Amino acid sequence: MLRKLENSNMGRSDLGWLKSIFHFSFAEYYNPKNMNFGVLRVINDDLIEPNKGFDTHPHRDMEIISYVINGELTHGDSMGNKGTITRGHVQYMSAGTGVYHSEHNFGHETTRLLQIWIIPDKKGHTPSYGDYEFEWEMRKNKWLHIVSSKDGDAPIKINQDVNFYVLELDEKNKIDFSVQKGRQAYLVQIEGSSQIKDNILNARDAMEITEEDILITANENSHLLIIEMEKEK
Repeated sequence: MLRKLENSNMGRSDLGWLKSIFHFSFAEYYNPKNMNFGVLRVINDDLIEPNKGFDTHPHRDMEIISYVINGELTHGDSMGNKGTITRGHVQYMSAGTGVYHSEHNFGHETTRLLQIWIIPDKKGHTPSYGDYEFEWEMRKNKWLHIVSSKDGDAPIKINQDVNFYVLELDEKNKIDFSVQKGRQAYLVQIEGSSQIKDNILNARDAMEITEEDILITANENSHLLIIEMEKEK
């Protein structure tokens, strides 16, 4: 089953220094029918102005992934970690029993990133942080597996049965993706435009995929993310 989600119907916020599109209920955007997709709780498509960001604030019992699309993002936390990532790179944090952190754009251009929250497999994990710099060519016309469970084989491992894949598909190229029985996936058209069956996905659109194999055709160079997980019961 496929369900296309146009970004024009998603939640929005404009704080001046921060402009956001909310895929799920978040902050002032609340829709009781749109709280999550399985263990996927948050996808925020954020634009952060230079020398601005999120000052120190707390989190707990959430797996948090930040994927930078443009610009740079600097993380600091109460565990003593600090790191800066740029386009295509990833920061990840298991908030576990509780952690304070900050995220800022100390660069000279607007930063665009996807901030993604995954509900963990249980509460009370020990907090942890890491970042990973993936070479861009690793996702050219092929799926790059960037996040998995602790039992998986992706470089980034989190406390949940979930897999993240990213891809840059050249114009007119095609690629498939299989969502097995008992599984579901959430696709984000980060940049460009693509087609799945009769559905045209433009930049910032999304699609829910449940127990179905898909074929993606790039109408123009396309940057995509898929988050695959157990089907919601």
